[in-house]
Amino acid sequence: MDKVIQVRDLTKKFGSFTAVNAISFDVSKGEIFGFLGANGAGKTTAMRMLCGLSYPTSGSGTVAGYDIVEQGELIKSHIGYMSQRFSLYEDLTVYENMKLYGGIYGMKVRDIKEKAALLLRKVNFSEHRDDLVGSLPLGWKQKLAFLVATIHNPGIVFLDEPTGGVDPITRRQFWAMIREAAAGGTTIFVTTHYMDEAEYCDRISIMVDGKIKALDTPDALMKRYEARNMNEVFVKLCR
Repeated sequence: MDKVIQVRDLTKKFGSFTAVNAISFDVSKGEIFGFLGANGAGKTTAMRMLCGLSYPTSGSGTVAGYDIVEQGELIKSHIGYMSQRFSLYEDLTVYENMKLYGGIYGMKVRDIKEKAALLLRKVNFSEHRDDLVGSLPLGWKQKLAFLVATIHNPGIVFLDEPTGGVDPITRRQFWAMIREAAAGGTTIFVTTHYMDEAEYCDRISIMVDGKIKALDTPDALMKRYEARNMNEVFVKLCR
């Protein structure tokens, strides 16, 4: 399969502190790749380097074929990104948010209208097109943020703890959207604190103190660490 993310010995230091310590991995096209770790493990720092938001101290990597050191701006235009805070403007309507982000990604107004209409129909939300985002329930803000992150048809979408604070039913619905996107060929790179969600991933990396401690499929990791679920695997590795 095509490798859309390739990382070799990626390292990030802040003074004498090493936040990310020589990590290496590949991610394939259409894969749901879980990037896990306890708070302070280095996963957010690593994700920022992959998104072209921070430069590595050493090591190398490519995202969507672009070099993370030399071509950060090109990476930004070829990926989607969703943070835990959703990155939405609450004083704009649903469509205005979609139009804004589509414009940032260089889409034509006609294409934005067509894609926004298609995405809103897909999640049965067309009638709320002109609602202010600030008036929406948290679960719908989350779904809208995912639609905004994918409006420009990126090959890779980075999701940084996207389901924090929402109920289990909404989380399942959100993961259904993720799986549908991956089935269509979009690569999903996701961090999460919910270990039941980790089991939805095709492969999982677990970081401890800046290093990748384990990387495999959920089933293989549970077998290797004699665990009944991913929560037990996580506890054995991180505690």
